[in-house]
Amino acid sequence: MQAAGMLKLLSFLPSGVTKRIVQSAVLIRNPYILGVRVIVEDASRQVLLVRHTYLEGWYLPGGAVDRGETLEQAASREVLEEAGIEAEGAPRLLGMYLNREATGRDHVGLFHLSAWKEAPAYLAPNSEIAEARFFPIDMLPDNLSPATARRLSEFRDRAFPSGAYW
Repeated sequence: MQAAGMLKLLSFLPSGVTKRIVQSAVLIRNPYILGVRVIVEDASRQVLLVRHTYLEGWYLPGGAVDRGETLEQAASREVLEEAGIEAEGAPRLLGMYLNREATGRDHVGLFHLSAWKEAPAYLAPNSEIAEARFFPIDMLPDNLSPATARRLSEFRDRAFPSGAYW
């Protein structure tokens, strides 16, 4: 089954079950996961958030680093795939974190991207992303993931990193 078909099938399950299935499948392929999340800022200093088709809530765009890919390359690729945003220059690394809440094996590189341009699929939904939108940093949606809320609070206060855990 192709990835898009699998995501559609998983979208019918409760989000907790879907999360466990996705994490388990990833662990079989790679027991240690390196991922990225990206704070994308527009000209008016609003930040980009995405809603996945298979999870509830709003998240920073991001995902796993592919084999042979640098963290910076993964950050640029993920924002292009998830939001149709093409990086102009390298995203800036803000910090590295251990994500104890997922598998206890995930490490997440957090990046900031402010120089970018719209690509053809700009903010368009796809099989993974139900919605992508920019929000004022002081008017974020209520249903942020806890880690997203922590990282954006740190970003707003320019307090990186506040700890070693995602």
